[in-house]
This record gives sequence, structure tokens and C-alpha cells, in this order.
Amino acid sequence: MPAMTAVDADARAGAGTPGEAVGPLVRGVAVLRRLTEAGGTLSPSALERATGLARSTVDRITGTLGRMGYVRLDGRDVVLTPRVMELGNAYLAALRLPALLDARADALADELDESVSLAVADLDGIRFIHQATRRRALSVSFRIGDLLPAERTAPGALFATEWTEPDWTRWRERRAEDAQDASFPAVPPRAEPTNDSSSTSSKPSAPGSSPGSCADSFTERVERARRDGWAVDDQLIEPGLVAVSVPVRDPGTGRVACVASVVSHTSRHSAADLRTSLLPRLRTAVRAMETDLRTAPAPEPGPAPAGLATWTTASKHELGRDFVESLARGLTVLTAFGEGRSALPLTEVARATGLSRATARRALLTHEHLGLVTARPDRTFTLTPRVLDLGFPPLSRTTLPRLAEPHLRALADAVREPTALAVLTSDGKEIQYTAGAGTSRVLTVRIAVGTRLPATATSLGRVLLADSAAPLSPTLTEVRSQGYALVDEELESGLRSIAVPVRDRTGRTVAALNVSTHAARRTLRDVVADLLPALHATAARIQQDLHTASRFTHVPPS
Repeated sequence: MPAMTAVDADARAGAGTPGEAVGPLVRGVAVLRRLTEAGGTLSPSALERATGLARSTVDRITGTLGRMGYVRLDGRDVVLTPRVMELGNAYLAALRLPALLDARADALADELDESVSLAVADLDGIRFIHQATRRRALSVSFRIGDLLPAERTAPGALFATEWTEPDWTRWRERRAEDAQDASFPAVPPRAEPTNDSSSTSSKPSAPGSSPGSCADSFTERVERARRDGWAVDDQLIEPGLVAVSVPVRDPGTGRVACVASVVSHTSRHSAADLRTSLLPRLRTAVRAMETDLRTAPAPEPGPAPAGLATWTTASKHELGRDFVESLARGLTVLTAFGEGRSALPLTEVARATGLSRATARRALLTHEHLGLVTARPDRTFTLTPRVLDLGFPPLSRTTLPRLAEPHLRALADAVREPTALAVLTSDGKEIQYTAGAGTSRVLTVRIAVGTRLPATATSLGRVLLADSAAPLSPTLTEVRSQGYALVDEELESGLRSIAVPVRDRTGRTVAALNVSTHAARRTLRDVVADLLPALHATAARIQQDLHTASRFTHVPPS
């Protein structure tokens, strides 16, 4: 059996848990972590096996997480929802690095046509906080929040140049207990060394083999990184993957704040080639990043969450024992942090959440035990990168259609009419259907995902065209003014449809949502009176998920 990971040990109630820790919060975090490791979906019985919790406990926890909007039930499965990303968003906002540096990373990726990442240290691992990837058939699949072992990465060697002896001791103990890296689900298990002399790689033919088995061991790479100020990953994760990394230093302390990496594969660049072809431009980008950190104005604290304690109390009164109030309150403590609120004393956490000092204190102590919060010498608390364990990685690569699908199904079930989501094609002349949900009616609209139709003849297209900056026709001016488009039998006899916009965080229309019906079933007045309110409500729910998911990640519209 693989060794129990540190996360596993912390997540299981009763395994060295401090007396003041909140047991339901420990168990709830364990459920979120197991869902995250499984890619965002598990059945209740699988959660029962993965956590070691009783089925009744799993049901109460998932019911509470569902009430909070962090999970939903899809058939027999429990599925993470975009709203759980608000926990990781709190950490990333408090960190500030993604907001200050992601534009530089994205520009570098565009310039080099390679993937670029930003990573921070997480104990003896590295965790990604930003990814700018290329859309290729062969591309890097790491996600924001993924945790990698330091010794199998270029950023890890750079972070390790600042390790103390206790850090090295922790690393050696972890390597001894988990020789196959089973505690890092984002990376392939370590391969066994091979003596295949036909390999032409400059590295052994077993990427990621144990440090002692490679001439280029981790400690040697750390010393080289200390001397050179940069590091290379030559197929340490898996065959074909290469990267070059440079540290981005904090202007106040001079320590490594994060590491920027350019990632490629050996069909495009050899490890030796990275130094001459990519490293100079990466260094230039890092200097610009460090200037951005040095000149960034002090953050203005954003609004703290409000009414959380009142909401949890009301939910407890409504749902009774099926709602685990201590779990809900414990998780809301994490959302007290954010931009301008990176380090908070206990009193500020209590004030931001509306909880009593005693309740906030117990939640913070529990999160500290779980590795989600660190207590500082000045008696303030800060979030750690491990908060990203709570649902962020599997959702950081979501798309708008995937995000919208459960809402489309709920709308179709509610109005008993088919619904669809569409975007405008690049030439602005057609719409393309990207998601939809049908009904069981005999006479219904069935348009496959990927279908294209003339934009001007559809309600979806008119909503999208009405957001254009170009001079609008009287019809589109009316659509923009009233906030919806109603098309009556223009595309096909008997077909009526009504559509509303779906807007991103800036207020720009990125997609349109519609409901279609037959003229014999609903009059035009009925379409507006009965379907439009449901459309607006569904669009609002999709937008809420989109705004949460896209705060620090890119959510493609199709």
C-alpha cells in the first residue's frame, strides 16, 4: 500500500487532531479534497470509501456543501461546482501575484508560442498559481492549484535554494515514505530506472527516478540553480516535457516570491536549447515582473463577506440536523481573506464573517491543523497555497458550455421547452451552438451542438449582435434596449424563441441563452410573460458561476 499522504493524515478526523479542532470541519475538508483528487466527481459510496466516514456523515456533509453551492447532485454523483472556487480565489486574491503578474505571463506565452506558468512554494512541493497554455493537440495539462514534488521540477530547485535544514529534513522524510510520489496525484508515478543504452536523451531514460539514482541529483540541481539563478527541468515529470525557470523575487525581502517557467516538449526544444532560445526572453519578462511588484500600489481592501453567520443560522433552522452549521461556518472563515486582507488578526476574521471570536478561533485552529492557514508571530493569520486543494484544480480548466450545462438542464426541466447556449462566430455572421438541453416532448426543437445558423435570423444571434459597437439597426437597437430578443417564425414556420445575454465579469456579452417553443403552445405574450423571467434567472446563475470561475482563470466561451 502507498504511504498515507500528509493531506490524508490531516483530513481524517481523530488522527492527531487537536482537542479544540472542529471535527465536522475536518471531515468536510476531507470530502472536498477527495472530490478534488477524483477530478471533481464521486458517488456518495465512493466518498464513503475514500474518507472512511459513515454514509450518514457523508450525506450530511454533501448536503451542507450543496446548500452552500459548493457541490451539486448529478444523478447519483456528487459534483464540485464553480462556486467552490471562491475558497481558492480568496487565497489568490490575498496573494496578489496572479493579479499583478498574469498579464506578463500571458504576453510571454503569446510571444514564444509556448506554455508559461507561475508557481509558489508549498512546503517541499510547488503549486501553480497561473497557467498560460497553448491550445495544441500535445499540450501541458497542469492546472492552477496542482501540487508537484519539488525534486521533479525546475521551480522546485529554485525554491530549495532557500530551504533551511528542517525543510531538507521534511523533504527526505517525505521521499522515504512516498518513493513513488503517490501523494502527488497531478504527476505520473516515478518510473523505475532502466539501463536502455539506446536512449539519446541527456537524462536517464527513467524521468523522475529517485534523486540518488541520477547523476544529476536534486541536491546537485539545487546548487546549480543557486549558482546560475535559473533551472531546467529535463523530462523530470515525464518523457518529452522540458522547462526552464527563473525566480521572481520579492522587492522587499529579496526572497523568491514565485517562479516563472516556460514549458515545452522535446519535439520543439531540447533541454540544452532552452538556455539559448527561451531563457533570455524569460529573464527579460521576469525583470518586468519584478518591476511590477516594486511599483504596485498598496492594495485597497475589498469588501469583506457580509451576513455569513446569519445565513448559516437561518439554514440550520430551515434544514435542522441535515445542515452541519459548524462546517459551513468554518469554510466561510477562509473567505474573510482577500485582496488587502492577506493577514488578519482573529478580531478581523470574526468581524468579517459575523462569527463570535470563539467560533472564529476554533475554525482558524482547525484550518491551521489542516495546513490551510498559518499563524504568524504578529498574531495574524494567513492562507496557505493548500487552500487550492479545495476544488480548484479540476474547475480551473472549465469552459462556459460545461459550466452552463447543469443550468440549461434545470431550465429545460422547469419550462418543459428546449434551451440552448450559443456564441457568435469570428466573422459575426453566424451563431454556433455550444450547449443545449432538450425535453421529452414529441414536437420539439433539436439542434446539435456545433450547428451554425445565420445570426440575424435567430434570437440568439440578435442578442449577440446587439452587443456590437457598430451602428445598430432599429431591430438590434430595440434588442439592446429591452435586454432580450424575440423571434417569431423567421427561421422556420411554427418556431418561436426568446434569448437573453450572458455577460462576463466586465459586462461584455460572451454568449446568449434561449428557450424555443412551438407557436401552437405559447402565444408571443406567453413567451415573454412565462419564459423570459426564467431565462433571466438562469442567465444570472450562469453569470455568477462564470464570474467566480474566471476571476483568476480563463474560461473559454466554447
